[in-house]
Amino acid sequence: MHLEHVPGEKFFVDFTGKKLAIVDRESGEVRPMEVYVSVLGYSGLTYVEAVPSQQQDGVAIATENALYYYRGVPRAMVPDNVKAIVHKADKYEPLINERFLDFANHYNLAVLPARPRRPRDKALVENAVRLVYSRIFAPLRDRTFFSLRELNEAIWTLLEQYNNAPMQKQSCSRWEKFIREEAPHLQPLPQSRYQLKQYKTAKVMKNCHVQLEKHYYSVPYRYIGKQVRLIYTPNEVRIFCTGDQVAWHLRSEKPFGYTTQAEHLPSSHRFVSEWSAEKFISWAGRIDPDVKAYIETLLERKRYPEQAYRACLGILSLEKKVGRQRLVASVKRAAHYGIYHYTAIKKIIEGGLDRLFEEQQTPAPTLPFHANIRGKDHYQ
Repeated sequence: MHLEHVPGEKFFVDFTGKKLAIVDRESGEVRPMEVYVSVLGYSGLTYVEAVPSQQQDGVAIATENALYYYRGVPRAMVPDNVKAIVHKADKYEPLINERFLDFANHYNLAVLPARPRRPRDKALVENAVRLVYSRIFAPLRDRTFFSLRELNEAIWTLLEQYNNAPMQKQSCSRWEKFIREEAPHLQPLPQSRYQLKQYKTAKVMKNCHVQLEKHYYSVPYRYIGKQVRLIYTPNEVRIFCTGDQVAWHLRSEKPFGYTTQAEHLPSSHRFVSEWSAEKFISWAGRIDPDVKAYIETLLERKRYPEQAYRACLGILSLEKKVGRQRLVASVKRAAHYGIYHYTAIKKIIEGGLDRLFEEQQTPAPTLPFHANIRGKDHYQ
């Protein structure tokens, strides 16, 4: 059956049966490369690229490069039933792979897989594959390539010659027909390229975080203990629970680091997450200048201030238990002896030494001068 292709409607995708190869410079290992071919239905403009495999990432990247080569997006894509695109083949209603469907949605592109074992559904690209064998594979058969980039540059040089050569039954080249008749009918490319997404299922830990590649991202505390789904790219992490997005973070590569949003934590956890030297110094200053000076010295004596945060919290919390006056007195006594830690303050208070210290610091009362008071000379 003769098919009339509409400008900008479809492009067809397939992989060649034969493969090209690159050679490892050090080991001499020959690595076969898959060859991706796509062709626009109306103009026949063809794109070819070597990729490491027919896996999802390779297919998505090659398809994206094809769209940028065409400088626009057709309305539909007709691929073969490769696993990277089609999760389950079916004559009437094939199931598209979730990750590739997300890619297609980004470019507003419908995916219409060819029927299984029906090569005529994509006869145009089948014919393009045969031409690629003669116009690209043949000239490269005696050349050796040491990187995928080097191989693709050679492919693209021959591809330009192919697309610019006059077609047999028409008086123009594929590029000329594309620019004149098909390019105006393509959809515009989106403002940004698609970012490949990865998927992972994780359980929210008791500290309100999930782990992704040695880094921890916060999740609202009401999801503690629940299974969530992470959809992530090199730049961002999105977290979903029962289909709803519950958290979003910028991606971080810091090993064993934490990316935390304060509103995700319960009030007690939030208080701990906000610990800092400035927080404790400010708190101590509201109690008494001597307490502030004591806390500042305690923090300075630690190589890492974080080591002293619990001690600071313990000391300052004593105000509610014993009162401001006793806390200030115990701090003065500890500072007088050069002792700077929570245990010392606690023992001073428990032993009542803060009161003893206050008494020692209080000057002895002096008798007032009076004319009727006899001096010691009176009794000599």
